[in-house]
Amino acid sequence: MTQNKVHDAFRHRETIGWIDALRVIAIVLVVVSHCCDHFTAMYGVDEAGYNLGAFVGSLVRPCVPLFAMMTGVLLFPVKQDSLMGFYRKRIGRLLWPLAFWSIVLPVANFLAYNYVWTNPQNISLVGPFDVDNLINHLYTWVLNFNYDTIPLWYLYMLIGIYMVLPIVSRWLETASNRDIRLLLYLWGFSLLVPYIQYFAPLAGYQGNYDNMGILGVCSWNAFGSFYYVSGFLGYMILAHYLLRNPIRCSAARLAVITIPMFVVGFIVTFIGYTSMMSTQNWALIEMFWSFCGINVFMMTLPVYLWVERSQVKVSPLVTRLAIMSFGVYLCHFSLVQWGYEVMYATGLPAWARLLLNAACATVLSYAVVYVMMKSRLLRRFVL
Repeated sequence: MTQNKVHDAFRHRETIGWIDALRVIAIVLVVVSHCCDHFTAMYGVDEAGYNLGAFVGSLVRPCVPLFAMMTGVLLFPVKQDSLMGFYRKRIGRLLWPLAFWSIVLPVANFLAYNYVWTNPQNISLVGPFDVDNLINHLYTWVLNFNYDTIPLWYLYMLIGIYMVLPIVSRWLETASNRDIRLLLYLWGFSLLVPYIQYFAPLAGYQGNYDNMGILGVCSWNAFGSFYYVSGFLGYMILAHYLLRNPIRCSAARLAVITIPMFVVGFIVTFIGYTSMMSTQNWALIEMFWSFCGINVFMMTLPVYLWVERSQVKVSPLVTRLAIMSFGVYLCHFSLVQWGYEVMYATGLPAWARLLLNAACATVLSYAVVYVMMKSRLLRRFVL
């Protein structure tokens, strides 16, 4: 790919200054969040390191919901003439990167932990990184992501969102603001459902047989009352609604509302996450870190509103970084894992290792994406 074609690739993307800035912020938060994994795994081993990881990891939880909201801004209304045309363009764009990184990342980790770091210090690693496991990962990715490809969960989810996006978009074109608000209220209640389920036994709820699901969820049905109005689609519809109905108030009034909202959301996220660690039940531990929980929503909306309010002007550099953020998301995870090994050997304090690892992994990921974009063969895997 020539330098001119690289520039063309950037120019062909819709550019909105504050959206570009939000993309860059969100991808940095994603990288930081994965740098925290190594420290949250230290629970019961290094309490200070664990608390650092839990604190920072809780602070950056808005990362993925911000990406979802940006998708709502950029894709609504869907401008494709046919459903198949939309699927071919949007889902087809995801399948190449999904297949490529689902193969490359397991191979890269196999080589790294068999020939470079044969005695890794990162206790969050999920191995073994042997030939049998590698072969298994090379074909089971069609069913789901694995440890080597954890960030790719977002692509599987996004494919599902894209399947219904044109349908939702057509409704949004004719829906009144009142109707959209009603749907958003229902979605907002769905953010509370995991917590209602958790506390339901206190009210005497005993579940159905061996399943503690509520509102119709049981062993033979995963689709409860709020299943179809829950999840990341709500963030996308909310962003579209806010674009149609901008919040017009003074900065002081916005601060009075959003700063306490963020702080309360963070406190619930951090305390909830740390309080569940003693259960050793990851379904409960991750509940307070869920991207579709009310507490994370309370952190996400203020960040979104303040970046939107900034009305950052389009910058060629920020636009380039924003466009490359998709590729950074795809490739950063292994670089974060390997970076931990490098940083651990320095003997620096935990906070310094976390920050340095995040900075280095971000820069190296951008470098990898930039190099791949210059290749006609490889650019489809990062754009």
